[in-house]
Amino acid sequence: MAARFGGRANRRRGEVEAEIDGERRILCLTLGALAELETAFCADDLSGLAARFADGRLKAADLIRILGAGLRGGGNVFSDEEVAAVSIDGGVLGFATVVGELLAATFSGPGGDAAAGGGGAAGAAGVKNAFGAPDIAGTAVAADPLMPQRAGGM
Repeated sequence: MAARFGGRANRRRGEVEAEIDGERRILCLTLGALAELETAFCADDLSGLAARFADGRLKAADLIRILGAGLRGGGNVFSDEEVAAVSIDGGVLGFATVVGELLAATFSGPGGDAAAGGGGAAGAAGVKNAFGAPDIAGTAVAADPLMPQRAGGM
């Protein structure tokens, strides 16, 4: 899996660690990164931004924006154009997994623990996070049935 919770990442600060282009990097959606995403997604506030992500329907361009904001928030220097060209193990599913873990670390309960925030199916059942939006921690990313699968999975 591309996202890791050991090593240098501090989950309590909303950090995740991912191997991107063969290098381990820290990603974090800081307030500045969240403000960048509010503007990019035309969200009125953090609740609107969290609600936008809660349905789990993200375009490839959305993954690039979120990953780029997370990389920059983690102290990495990447433009969105550079993010679009990077490689993550698992291809598109790998990108979606890293973005999902980053969003869960940002919008979930204390310590970014899905159990603490009542994520996954509970989020759809009305559990709210600190921003009053559906808690998306633990939201699964389904593989696209039209996407060719590699041997051994993605």
